[in-house]
Amino acid sequence: MIRALHRWPGLLALLLVTILALSGAALSVFPMAERLASPQAGADQSLAQLSQRVLDSHPGLEQIRRAPSGRITAWWFENGTPGSAVIDPATGLNAASADPNQTQRWLTNLHRSLFLGDGGRLVMAAGAVSMALLAISGMVLVARRTGGWRRWLSPMHGPFAGRLHVEIARLAVPLLALSALTALWMTASTFGFLPDEGATAPFPAAVSGQTGIRPEAIELLRQTPVSDLRELSFPAATDARDVYSLTTGRGSGYLDQGTGALLGWADRTTAQRLSELIYTLHTGQGAALLGLMLGLAALTVPVLGVTGLVLWLGRPRASTRIRGNARAAQAETVILVGSEGGTTWSFAATLHRALTAAGQSVHVAPMSGFDPKRHAAARRFLILAATYGDGTAPQSARGFLDRLGRSAAPAGVRMAVLGFGDRSFPGFCAYGEDVARAASARGWTALLPFDTVDRQSPQDFARWGRALGASLGIELVLDHQPVRPASQALLLISRRDYGADMQAPTAILRFALPQQSHWQRLTGRDRFRPGDLLGVLPQGGDGQPRFYSLASGSRDGFVEIVVRKQPGGLCSGQLMSLEPGDSMEAFLRANPGFRTGRGRAPLILIGAGTGIGPLAGFVRANDRHRPIHLFFGMRHKDSDFLYGEELAGWQADGRLTRLSTATSRGSRPHYVQDVLRSEAAEVARLVRNGARVMVCGGREMAAGVAEALADILAPAGLSPVALKAEGRYAEDIY
Repeated sequence: MIRALHRWPGLLALLLVTILALSGAALSVFPMAERLASPQAGADQSLAQLSQRVLDSHPGLEQIRRAPSGRITAWWFENGTPGSAVIDPATGLNAASADPNQTQRWLTNLHRSLFLGDGGRLVMAAGAVSMALLAISGMVLVARRTGGWRRWLSPMHGPFAGRLHVEIARLAVPLLALSALTALWMTASTFGFLPDEGATAPFPAAVSGQTGIRPEAIELLRQTPVSDLRELSFPAATDARDVYSLTTGRGSGYLDQGTGALLGWADRTTAQRLSELIYTLHTGQGAALLGLMLGLAALTVPVLGVTGLVLWLGRPRASTRIRGNARAAQAETVILVGSEGGTTWSFAATLHRALTAAGQSVHVAPMSGFDPKRHAAARRFLILAATYGDGTAPQSARGFLDRLGRSAAPAGVRMAVLGFGDRSFPGFCAYGEDVARAASARGWTALLPFDTVDRQSPQDFARWGRALGASLGIELVLDHQPVRPASQALLLISRRDYGADMQAPTAILRFALPQQSHWQRLTGRDRFRPGDLLGVLPQGGDGQPRFYSLASGSRDGFVEIVVRKQPGGLCSGQLMSLEPGDSMEAFLRANPGFRTGRGRAPLILIGAGTGIGPLAGFVRANDRHRPIHLFFGMRHKDSDFLYGEELAGWQADGRLTRLSTATSRGSRPHYVQDVLRSEAAEVARLVRNGARVMVCGGREMAAGVAEALADILAPAGLSPVALKAEGRYAEDIY
């Protein structure tokens, strides 16, 4: 719902909102320019002093006004000719022309009404409504993307267009929401929908009949600072019934021109004060710095529009059509799908085909439409739930947990939950886990224990399918054929070999950059970072890519990975057989869960074997000399010291602060977790000072590292679990 509310106003009203924003941005400059160009009254100058000075220099004075910028303007008649000027309050003399700025007037008419009068005002009000919906829904989506309102400013990851869209949005959308909502208030006020006119004092029925009191002698004017003035109108000296008319920030009233007595007064109402505040917030008049901030925010609207359009055009098009889908009320098996990009639907289609072939009556639907009453014949619900972001419900599962919480578990109906995610992300299958816990809490009987599919693995899915078939008493084979990702041939330009002496052949393979289209460059999809993934498609395999962590970024000018030949490994064997000039089909994929993040906080990098790949990439990219402490485990320095020469050079030029190594072969074998324990005091100090820990390598090594760090950090009241919760502990394990 929120996504639709955000998407369609942006797409349908993009041009109108852009005109509204750009004209508003241009207008935001004028309050500051006016304030800088206008002479300002002194802090202790009274309205009596100002009035007398202007009257002395302009005997036919009719009115003085003070703008929110502090500019004083006077109007007068001299020898029957009207005159006006900006006044220097220190002298009462003319300082500049009072003629309106024609550019500002033109922009104002464009911004308010498109030069179309009241009809144009309504059109621009519709634009303000669209901007308000975009800004408010955008704030909600940013909060979801960052993992909550408290993490509003947490680092962003992902493709360039999406990252740029969110980075700009989280700075600009609060101000855009303020602009839009205040614009709607002002429109409502213009058309008389708000009670903000306030009370006015009645014109005095009786006056003294005297004339000639000097403004400097009027007590109320002496007590009123110039900063509080809105407008002062002078009486005609030839008309004894005429009076001074005064409007200030406190209210308005009338003064006798012969005695200076207050003849009537009405305080400003709350509605008037609120409308004045909203006018200031929207225009920046009286708050020039705020106006400039609003203008800068408005300038982001075209960028947000373009990046949003790029995201919309580039979003995955998921098909939810399932051939032979049974009617909802007649199906014994109901498959509910929670998918963000559409991939999970293809797994649902495979499951539907297999169950249908086994004689089951099966209905597939999105999780967002969950309602047990619609499935009168259902005996079981199979939930395929992907996770979006940091544990959030995916697009087609919005509202499922609320509906589940309101629905009692039907008697005799069981449920199985299968989570889909990427184990390299901190919130791996977190939403699926939430669904399984909520179902259990509501009394649903589990058909199978909660299980997961990592990185769209057909093997994981087939394993779960066998367990499902056994629970149903049928033979169920889930032969899922994933859509082959778009790839291209990467040309190997160099290789360095290690590990032969240890019977563990390993190579650093460097490929040329893949060719990218103009569209990929525009959207930032040609960019990658150390720690992202290279998906390699081996020849003669099952079509399933094998992923290798990148040891380089796009700015390095090459694609680099570290590969160890696995016994019987199809992909590793083919990669290790490559020679410079050969090529391999591959594609790049972002891995936002394994990034160094921003800032100057120290990094503790821990890896063993080929896990050094992305860690070396992080060090290579450390141009700003962020403190990095690298712990690297290998078999033997003479055979397996991957990046040994580079690490020494990076340490010499300040990219690497400290290098600690462990060798598991030789006279004194020890592992990387042993080195951590030997440097426990330094590790604990770094973590207390905000260090981020990043671990890359095999699962056993990662488990040993986590255990060692738990012991090291316990005296400080910290743990790897706590660091993960803070986003300061990341793993890329295999």
